[in-house]
Amino acid sequence: MTSTQPRPAFGVIFHPTFPPESIAAYARKAEAAGFDELWLWDDCFLPGALTLAALALAATTSLKVGIGLMPATVYNPLFVAMELTTLARAFPGRILPGFGHGVAAWMTQIGAAPTSSLKALEETVTAVRRLLSGEAVTFIGSEVHLDQVQMQTTPAAVPPLFVGAMRAKSFQLAGRVGDGTLLTGMSSPAYVGWACEHIRAGMAQSGRTDHRVVVYVETKVSAAGADGAAARAAARRSLVEWWPWADAHVNALGIAAEVEALAAAHGQAGVAEHMPDAWLDAFAAAGTPEQALAAIARLIAAGADSIVLQPLKGDLACLDEYARDLMPSLRERYGSTA
Repeated sequence: MTSTQPRPAFGVIFHPTFPPESIAAYARKAEAAGFDELWLWDDCFLPGALTLAALALAATTSLKVGIGLMPATVYNPLFVAMELTTLARAFPGRILPGFGHGVAAWMTQIGAAPTSSLKALEETVTAVRRLLSGEAVTFIGSEVHLDQVQMQTTPAAVPPLFVGAMRAKSFQLAGRVGDGTLLTGMSSPAYVGWACEHIRAGMAQSGRTDHRVVVYVETKVSAAGADGAAARAAARRSLVEWWPWADAHVNALGIAAEVEALAAAHGQAGVAEHMPDAWLDAFAAAGTPEQALAAIARLIAAGADSIVLQPLKGDLACLDEYARDLMPSLRERYGSTA
């Protein structure tokens, strides 16, 4: 969603269930395969993304590393600015920090539930940007409170700040204060298009003209020449785990009633087996390489600036599959440099 349209970037997720000690080797393999970006989750109770980012950056030479997402209510803006300054100065132009609401149940569990998650997110991103720019910041907001706080050391360039969003108000907020928006897995082309409309509305409010839309896509591919059935079945099972919180994604595709009827008839587990192919192709890039490439192309056409392949939970083999069966075709179709 920029004034010019460069070729899309391609990234891959280091799933937080992967062993953290494998991050350096995983990052090097992703870079060698031609990926532009590596994205990390900062989920509660799992290894920390800021430390993983430092390890991944140190192990590679050009790979950009994104964090999607740091919960805004958990991180004090000053301490985020301190950590990001370190990474941005040590690895210029290679850190892509992202902020989000955090999972509401987890935020309540750890005593970090905000009065307003929207205000917490907007105030945090705004304050972090000002601190990274070297300003002396006094900010008395609903959730953020700073009194003449100033960084003594700052990055040569402020890294782009991403906002994770799922619903209309959050997308508008992302467009208003963010340099980019991160969309979760299960983002169909219809959902991406709907999100971009709200992001553009937010951009208009603040006069922003450039904004990157990063889309996670659940991806499982078969080896070239295989029929893709096993990969599609695995993706179906994985997608069903996301149904409970994916109402916005389902609504954007206009299938809420059908999903409810399918679950009523077959149970939640049965949805995987009986899910129509059209749903699978909207929510994931799965099956033969050709099927996966077609799904990725639809997301790019809908407005994605960066496609981030999301391995199935615990499936470390996914990266080898992507490198072998997807990246050569993506580089051939879209070019080798972002």
